[in-house]
Amino acid sequence: MKIARASGPGSDSVDLTNCDREPIHQLGRVQSYGALLAVTTDWIVQHASENLGDILGIDHGDAIGRRLQELIVHDAFERMRKSMHLTDTPDGVVRLFGVTVLNDNRSFDVSLHGSGRHMIVEFEPRSVLRGSDVMSEVYPHILQLRGCVDLETLARRATVALHKLSGFDSVMLYQFQADKSGKVLAETRSDGGQKYLGLMFPASDIPAQARALYKRSLLRLISDVDDPGSAICPPQTVDGTPVDLSLSVTRAVSPIHIEYLKNMGVSASMSVSIMKDGELWGLFACHHHSPCYIDYERRTAFEMFAHMFSYELTRFEDGQRKIAEVNTNRLQSRLMTHMVDGQELAESLLAVSDDIQSVLPHDGLCLYDGESPTCIGATTSAEEFRSIARFLDRSIGSQNYHTDCLGNVHEPARDYEDRIAGLLAIPISKRPRDYLVLFRRPINDTVSWAGDPNKPVTVGPNGVRLTPRKSFDVWKEAATGRSAPWTTQEVHAANLLRTVLLEVFLKVTDAANLERQRAQEQQELLISELNHRVRNILNLMRGLLSQSRASAATLEEFTANLDGRIHALARAHDQLTADHWEPASLRELILCEFAAYANGKSERVNVTGPDALVKPQAYTTLALVLHEMATNSVKYGALCDSGGRVDIHISRDNAGGLLIDWLERGGPPVSPPERRGFGTVIIETSIPHELKGDSRIHYKMTGVEAHFRLPPHILAGLIETVAAAPQTPAPVKQEATATDFGGPALVLEDSLIIAMDAAAMLEDMGASPVEIASSVADAMAWLETVTPNHAVLDVNLGDEQSLPVAERLHALGVPFVLATGYGDNQALVETYPPCEIVQKPFTDAALQSAFERLADSKPKG
Repeated sequence: MKIARASGPGSDSVDLTNCDREPIHQLGRVQSYGALLAVTTDWIVQHASENLGDILGIDHGDAIGRRLQELIVHDAFERMRKSMHLTDTPDGVVRLFGVTVLNDNRSFDVSLHGSGRHMIVEFEPRSVLRGSDVMSEVYPHILQLRGCVDLETLARRATVALHKLSGFDSVMLYQFQADKSGKVLAETRSDGGQKYLGLMFPASDIPAQARALYKRSLLRLISDVDDPGSAICPPQTVDGTPVDLSLSVTRAVSPIHIEYLKNMGVSASMSVSIMKDGELWGLFACHHHSPCYIDYERRTAFEMFAHMFSYELTRFEDGQRKIAEVNTNRLQSRLMTHMVDGQELAESLLAVSDDIQSVLPHDGLCLYDGESPTCIGATTSAEEFRSIARFLDRSIGSQNYHTDCLGNVHEPARDYEDRIAGLLAIPISKRPRDYLVLFRRPINDTVSWAGDPNKPVTVGPNGVRLTPRKSFDVWKEAATGRSAPWTTQEVHAANLLRTVLLEVFLKVTDAANLERQRAQEQQELLISELNHRVRNILNLMRGLLSQSRASAATLEEFTANLDGRIHALARAHDQLTADHWEPASLRELILCEFAAYANGKSERVNVTGPDALVKPQAYTTLALVLHEMATNSVKYGALCDSGGRVDIHISRDNAGGLLIDWLERGGPPVSPPERRGFGTVIIETSIPHELKGDSRIHYKMTGVEAHFRLPPHILAGLIETVAAAPQTPAPVKQEATATDFGGPALVLEDSLIIAMDAAAMLEDMGASPVEIASSVADAMAWLETVTPNHAVLDVNLGDEQSLPVAERLHALGVPFVLATGYGDNQALVETYPPCEIVQKPFTDAALQSAFERLADSKPKG
């Protein structure tokens, strides 16, 4: 802050700590309205004030060295002794009112407190009793403090009350500022005027050690500035130091302060501390133009009044905080609404800048994320802000920071203090920190002081030191580079806002980090699972090849058996993927196997009992077992002619397992197989070996009977009641349109083995020649010279898809079939031109049926 300063001789060499070093708690004197004794722990008097004879009628010299109980009556001593435990607390003081100390009619108010190795006992003669109890006078004024809507009203009511209660000519409420200076918030005077209201008093008016005493001893009475006081004898303790009078109620006054009061025209004063949250918030400063004594009990009541004021002040500020909390909660709700809508943090903050303005008035806002600041309103340049950010990084830690004079703490800010003066910084992340910064413009104003705050240094009556000023006329100071200060409520609101922003910022950051972590973990899991399943499939295929070959008598039987088993696994896989790899229906698996091989005989299969949801890891094993049972029934059992049926009953046993009873009736006579082939091994051992269940099969003359038990751990649930499937008449099979597969054909497939297999199927159907292409470019180049009669297209060709080729074939009128391993066919139907879709792995029968359906759907010309 640039200030117009008064100058004086020697101002360059003044030691501004002179007042702060004055030992005002060791002045060695008491005021004349009370007497003091310093006694040992066994009540022997070691020090006494010289006015002891005036107060108690006991010569101070005679008192020293005697026991206290020898000087005062027994009842008074016992009352003091029994109260001593109350002084055990820090700064504990015992107050006794109306004590009869001597054998006369006089009463005294007594104060006791500990001071080092001494107990300080002070006596004040009791004043003439008033007409009413002092607390009954104070209480109505305490009630007047309640419900004030602003600090100014609360302060004004308090000064009015203390003015009436104390009888002092003037009462000021003086609030300490951040720089230890004071501001008069309220003033009540007997003449009805306002001499100091709104004025500032410099910090040097109340030195540091005086402020420390105001925190310990909450009321200080100076009854007469002309009182010379009485010395304490002996003046020093045995270790050579004066008696510590920090908590003494009769302690004498510093000569510098006496001079200060005289310069103000004050003859008596009383100050009452206002404590808040353990700190000195302010003072009630009471002044009188003539000597004025207030008895100890009444002073204690004033002290209680100050406590109640502090309580009401806290309540008022709590109310302001609650308002700030409500406003901040509303701000949080609006901010979260923007974030939920997908907006970035910077964009969301700018969108609620008006709400931030209502909670924390400012002239400019800047969000800094370590790169370039995003700003609105009156702010610094980007380069200036980066300098501020570096200052904040090295200076403020992780808490909010505010200043109304940025130039005082950040030297480069002096270059633009005509634009920006105040700053409130809210860190909203860990290092490297991101900040939300609010700026305030300078207020080119004047500060009104109660006299010139620059005390000229002169050789005064107290030596070379800061001499108290003699003038308290209003002195105006031009101030620049300073903004409106950030109030306590605004600082609290900023702390709440920081919590909100940290929560939002961390949620956004953590959500992004968690999403990346989950994606990485999911990718690793998928790769691991894919590797596991591919290896299992390869091992399974190897086993199927080996075992099918060993149990087949001819090549045709080997091919048919292997093809059926592979397709059984494929159907089970399709069922699982349709349910997103969740537990799948056992009933649907059974019906699916019969639908694939029974050729219209599925209606002779009767499945009763509840359905079961089987876990994915057991589904493929069951698919192989049921495939063998179904194909055996179609080849050799109840479904090999037109009269048999298969009854399958599903039930649950007492242990939670699932029972499958398979009964074939009405077919040809059954005899046990002459040799134990691979299919029989699958039926008899797969469930016991892989699922830890049970499997039994009997080849009775009346038909095959098989009994399987699935253990509880492979079951995800049981559907107890299943509505009977409506009996729909079997569709009348229309005679298929004869399809001519002659002529050229195209196979577009990036896997050579699958492409060769598909080409062989087309050749078996009559197509010739069959062109194999592995990319869209190759296929499109071939189509430039040849128009095929049929085509088989893979959907996914590595880094491209076959859609351009499909569109070209559709334009040429060529029927084509899509071969895919994807489970979701609807997306293909919506994307590709009209075609048929077969699932990999496919058979020649499935491929031929698909082309026949295309032929049937073609409009007849």
